[in-house]
Amino acid sequence: MFLGTHTPKLDEKGRIFLPAKFRDELAGGLVITRAQDRCLAIYPQETFVEMTKSMVAAPTSVKQVRDFQRMLAASASDEVPDKQGRITIPTQLRGYAGLDSGECVVVGAINRVEVWSPAAWEEYSAAQEDVFAEMNEEVFPGF
Repeated sequence: MFLGTHTPKLDEKGRIFLPAKFRDELAGGLVITRAQDRCLAIYPQETFVEMTKSMVAAPTSVKQVRDFQRMLAASASDEVPDKQGRITIPTQLRGYAGLDSGECVVVGAINRVEVWSPAAWEEYSAAQEDVFAEMNEEVFPGF
């Protein structure tokens, strides 16, 4: 499970150090891809494979299915962290998420890790603060 907020730096080669508490779960390989809200999602390889099983079963005769599959797969990159726990974020994905300053915010999101530009994360989290208290009953009744 991925929890917490971290602020690693992007180096000149587009690499970040994964937070130490995430490294064991991602050591065997991961998939990094675009996510909604202009951030990136990093999944353990096994989680990504399991998640995509339902996408493979979806009918490709439905335009929205094809569109989602393309957008997800076209930007996906499988990576293996190096011995120091670094991963390279491909140029295309850095551009998508606005990671051009060398700064980023890494957020644990239960089954995935998200990578945000600091400005986008600040804007998103500020907007969600007001509705967070009521959100759980609508999305997860009884939680």
